[in-house]
Amino acid sequence: MAVLSIRMIGDPILRTPAAEVTDFGPELARLVEDMTETMIDVQGAGLAAPQVGIGLQVFTYRVDGVQGHVVNPVLEVGGESQGESDVEGCLSVPGLGSYVGRTDWARVTGKDVSGGDVVVEGTGMLARALQHETDHLRGTLYIDRLEGEDRKSALRAIRSAEYNRVTSRTAAQRSLSLGSSFTPGPAAGGTASRSTGTFGQGAR
Repeated sequence: MAVLSIRMIGDPILRTPAAEVTDFGPELARLVEDMTETMIDVQGAGLAAPQVGIGLQVFTYRVDGVQGHVVNPVLEVGGESQGESDVEGCLSVPGLGSYVGRTDWARVTGKDVSGGDVVVEGTGMLARALQHETDHLRGTLYIDRLEGEDRKSALRAIRSAEYNRVTSRTAAQRSLSLGSSFTPGPAAGGTASRSTGTFGQGAR
């Protein structure tokens, strides 16, 4: 397994709808292994294949002790909107976070790496992760769902010269692990970091 480079906002692949997976062979299994290792290395709650430069409908997730992957996911949502205290961020948009109106329940149906049926259903943080990662496979970033002043503030931050330094610094920090075999440490336990209340991004 290896840690992969995470693409940053501005990379066209993040805006390109991913293709359906048709080959459930060893290359897909390796991709999921590498994505899982990468997700853990950066302390993320989820990671979609386009974020590592692969335009396929695959994502991994790791929330509250629940970890897995889904290939060719189909998303269903329902229930009330989550509270405004639930801040959402993204590994591909480092350093930023904002409230995003997500439903409190979500379910995805799809396949695993062997082509077997998969169903993942959850509320709260897991529901948010399922919605966030499925968006990535459609070429949608969480900032696209922001409204009003939140959207204006995020876009201003991204367009600033300072934000270029943020993404460069983040990329440099992450590059220290690229290509390596991940060795679990204290930050790589079975649950995603919740200390900041931010989805999708940890200390790195």
